[in-house]
Amino acid sequence: MTNSSFTIVGENIHTTRVLRTDGKRVTKDESGTEFVNYRDINGDISFMYIPDSFKDTQVYKQGRVKHFMIAVTLGMSDSAEERIQGENYILAEIQRQESKGSHFLDLNVDEISYKIDIQKAAIAWLVEFYSARAKVPPSIDSSSEEIIQWGLETYKNLGSTQGSPMVNSASLERISVLDLVAGTDSSVIVTAAGSDAMPSEVSDRVSNVSQMIEECLQRGIPRSKIYVDALVFPISVDQNFGNHYLESVTEIRRQFGSEIHITGGLSNVSFGLPLRRLINDTFIRLSIEAGVDSAILNPVESDLGRIFDLDMESERVQTAINMLTGKDEYCMDFLGKYREGRLSVS
Repeated sequence: MTNSSFTIVGENIHTTRVLRTDGKRVTKDESGTEFVNYRDINGDISFMYIPDSFKDTQVYKQGRVKHFMIAVTLGMSDSAEERIQGENYILAEIQRQESKGSHFLDLNVDEISYKIDIQKAAIAWLVEFYSARAKVPPSIDSSSEEIIQWGLETYKNLGSTQGSPMVNSASLERISVLDLVAGTDSSVIVTAAGSDAMPSEVSDRVSNVSQMIEECLQRGIPRSKIYVDALVFPISVDQNFGNHYLESVTEIRRQFGSEIHITGGLSNVSFGLPLRRLINDTFIRLSIEAGVDSAILNPVESDLGRIFDLDMESERVQTAINMLTGKDEYCMDFLGKYREGRLSVS
């Protein structure tokens, strides 16, 4: 496995993404107006203001800011000043993700509103804005089949030159998403989710994935366009979750060979724990060794060069490996060494 043969689905242009209001990315000016600060396409510090309307949301009151939700909302505004702020913020992220090697960028507007017509307007706006500026094709991501279809049709009608898009995602619960992919050159992420529940064991994942791959093949979707997401859950919740994913990857690769792709939201594994970069880097490396050749991640934070250069015998990495492979109940050893400062970079 090399950097060039690993498919990255950049995950950040997503309306669920949050920043803490007490973090370094949220600042105030002298008048008390709050802004999200970021580096623009020239590398300069820029600011996107947080509208007062967002301060009435439950998320904001809990100390978090959904910054891409704000960016898309501003980008769709009737105000030229607001449009520029939203567009510049999204453009900076597009270029950041592309510069780190993303092959697709995941676009999701689900949380812009609970109203389907507003969601449709948002995905159409975002796809059109993206297509005029990005170099790589989009991954149209939604929990709604209607939004996926609307995003795909918008992209097709634009005659965009980035290449064939990706669909995120299809599952046994919504097999009909595959009909949107059949007969096109689009790639599709198929998940190991069951028809009415998340998988709890390796056998559940493999069985669900087998059914999804068969559904793809019946529709003429080639194996090379199938990206299997075996589903990563936080290791802090259950010490077996890491092994569940890794063993599923090994078995899926054994059964279906090298032509299909295996992917996943690999950074989910570290949710709720400190030193997330160490945990994520280690898990990505273990996943690649198990047979993963793709990931849904932020390549700015998860640098593949750094991951391939990990010292797998170091105490910090070995401690993370033990936790990720079920040998550290309740993550106690990892957390103890973290508190003692033994897992910091020497």
